[in-house]
Amino acid sequence: MPKQNLDELTEFGKRLSALRKQAGYTQTELATELGISQRMISYYEAHTEHPPAGLLPHLANLLGVTADELLGITPLKKTRQTDSRLLRRMQQIEKLDSSKKRQVLQMIDTIIEHAQLTQQTTEGGNPHANA
Repeated sequence: MPKQNLDELTEFGKRLSALRKQAGYTQTELATELGISQRMISYYEAHTEHPPAGLLPHLANLLGVTADELLGITPLKKTRQTDSRLLRRMQQIEKLDSSKKRQVLQMIDTIIEHAQLTQQTTEGGNPHANA
């Protein structure tokens, strides 16, 4: 088996790191999903070597790419999930009991309303002017 060239490994590490961040994972979160240590993710991103072949399909799936895209065999598609971290959080919220789910949704609603009011105020509109 031929030795991998160092540039290919460097590119893989950079690509893995960028895809992980784009998917909204920390090294620890991605490692947990894969059932490996954070140290291994760091190792793969540090330009030293590719993960084992058996790990590649699951890793690519979590990052929302194909194994060929992950390995740099084919170019990355332009369309990617914007924030799978948010999606994972929403899936966790869905699993909560109805009381906890209601509390979380109320907090989210409050934060969104506050952000909208802040945006209106900074854009020069006074939402209370006609009150």
